[in-house]
Amino acid sequence: MPSPPLIPKKNLSQIHKCFPISWSKSLHSPPSATPSEKERDELKPPPSPAAPLMDSISSLSAHGRLSEAFAAFSLLLRLHSSSPCLLVRPLTSLLSCSTARRALPQGQQLHALVLSLGLSDNPYLVFKLTSLYSAFDLLADAHAVVEGAIKMQTLPWNLLLSAYVRNGCWEDAILAYKQMVERGVRVDKFTYSAVLKACGEMRELELGREIHRRIDGSGLEWDLYVWNALVALYVKCGALEVARKVFDGMAERDVVTWNSMISGYASKGMWEEAFQLLERMPETSEVNTVTWNTIIAGNLQMSNFMEVLRLISQMRIRGSAIDYVTLVIGLKACSRLGSVRVGKEIHGLAIRFHCEKLENVKNALITMYSRCKNTGNAYILFRTSATQSLITWNAMMAGFVHIDQAEEACLLFQEMIGCRIWPNYVTVTIVLSLCARVANLRHGRELHCYVTKLGFEGYQSLWNSLVDMYSKSGRMVAAQRVFDFMKGHDKISYTSLIAGYGLQGKGITSLKLFNEMIDCGIEPDHITMVAVLSACSHSGLVTQGQMIFGRMVGLYGIVAQVEHYSCMVDLYGRAGLLRKAEKIIDQMPLQPSAAMLATLVEACRLHGNIEIGERAAKKLLEMKSDNPSHYVLIANMYASARCWHELAKVRILMRDMGIQKAPSCSWLDLGNNLYPFQVDSTSMQQVNSISFLLWGLADQMRDAGYFGNEEIWFAEAIG
Repeated sequence: MPSPPLIPKKNLSQIHKCFPISWSKSLHSPPSATPSEKERDELKPPPSPAAPLMDSISSLSAHGRLSEAFAAFSLLLRLHSSSPCLLVRPLTSLLSCSTARRALPQGQQLHALVLSLGLSDNPYLVFKLTSLYSAFDLLADAHAVVEGAIKMQTLPWNLLLSAYVRNGCWEDAILAYKQMVERGVRVDKFTYSAVLKACGEMRELELGREIHRRIDGSGLEWDLYVWNALVALYVKCGALEVARKVFDGMAERDVVTWNSMISGYASKGMWEEAFQLLERMPETSEVNTVTWNTIIAGNLQMSNFMEVLRLISQMRIRGSAIDYVTLVIGLKACSRLGSVRVGKEIHGLAIRFHCEKLENVKNALITMYSRCKNTGNAYILFRTSATQSLITWNAMMAGFVHIDQAEEACLLFQEMIGCRIWPNYVTVTIVLSLCARVANLRHGRELHCYVTKLGFEGYQSLWNSLVDMYSKSGRMVAAQRVFDFMKGHDKISYTSLIAGYGLQGKGITSLKLFNEMIDCGIEPDHITMVAVLSACSHSGLVTQGQMIFGRMVGLYGIVAQVEHYSCMVDLYGRAGLLRKAEKIIDQMPLQPSAAMLATLVEACRLHGNIEIGERAAKKLLEMKSDNPSHYVLIANMYASARCWHELAKVRILMRDMGIQKAPSCSWLDLGNNLYPFQVDSTSMQQVNSISFLLWGLADQMRDAGYFGNEEIWFAEAIG
């Protein structure tokens, strides 16, 4: 905000208070000359003592010796107070020195003298006074000086306009320009450059168009700065077609021109046009860091993660400055790609540029290492941070949840609460996803109460997490209630509910929800289609599953991925249509995954088709999977068919490859703590109480009619 005016437009009493007493005596000591005598004195050369004094004042002012210059000026004033015109040159020198030395009081004294001498209309002094007040951001005082001059000169007005623009006083700059036009002050290229920038910041498109027409009609010589200001104006006002027309019509372009146009396209998400201009940009023109970051962030938004890293590499090759924003975007791309090697290189750049301790960079590093399954480095960064904000805690917890380290995430959340750092909606969303993964319904309900109490109604992602948590915990009534309570739904909330009903074997309900989603105009994505196909699979809805798979490409434009083919294999496998399942694998355009073949192997075991099962098992073994469960499924199939010789071969193969079945791990939620335990583990202090609880659960399962599969137990016990 500019300071209040020191010099009122019609009352100069305040500035007269700055007038030194010694100068006042000097002005009134000599007798007043008649006008004719005064005019003759102005035409005469200065008396001999004046010239050396004026030279001395100029020299002292140029060297910043303000006090000595003022002393010399006081002497000159006593000798020649009756000849104001002789004082213009030393006054300009003193005003320049006062501005350079940041001496506002001395400048105000000189202003008072200028007014007393009747020199307030002198163009040199008007310019120097405007420069003085502009340097101190006393813009109202600078405006009063310019506006009070009788002779309207362009230079002081341009200086005032530039000061307004420099201080972000866009509206004042536009008003000053309009005053110039009304008073007939000549405008030039500097005027246009300043006012066009103000118009752009104020989004004054119509005034900008009017100024553009004035420029075209004025015959003004072509100037790059003016045309750059026009391009920037139209870009900021969103008139990209007009901006491009001006851009294409320019006889010359510099780095500012290219950056303005590229940034304009990027800000509107017109990435193709932005990329095309970037490719056309001459190598001699350097893209600034802001434009680079805008382009790179656009690629990140479009999931072009490899292109993000390529552009950052290109930045370094071109010698462009890389800042912390660039590094954060690069780390996010590495997180999505799972590229810990490139992530470490960016970490090295952050250390080299001394920005690794910035919170944004630190949090991005923690996220990158966590998503790349390198939680050791992430945890070291977390623990060695000088300060741990809520965002840092959230990043570390999200990292643990991402790689299914539920116990560590739970302990970290408890520690955060113990440090009296209260969770926000992001924290709650992370912990709810943790509760969904481990089916921790009790803590999920507590968080639901917390959400309701604090009124997080507007956070869609949080309510989606609640629906997902209840769905994965098998509490579909609660999930449906949360869904119905929500003010709006998106594909994530629908997908969570569809998947939940599908897991419970309520495929018809899932299909109704899917159709409702389509009717609401919400387009499904590949994850939604996986949920719908899986629901059909769990409910035996073969015909509906086939129909939806057929519509996926033709109607919804979703290219079938391995996950979708896996759902179809599972659909046919559960229904006993094993040849169709095998045909899907043989004819799909993608390489089948080990999980897909394992699904077919398990279906063959259930339906007793050892022929197709052996073919699927052969392909699975050729993949040399390192997942022990795949080999266990093959062994179980042979055990069910009582092919003991083949079963022994699988066990020998596992032994030779060094593959061992990982001991099963589970946990109990007692109080506010999670207690993980493994098969045959007796290292926990609570082992007796846990064993007692497990025996009780086993008795309840037997009473409910569930029995263990002895054949599978026997197959796993061999070898």
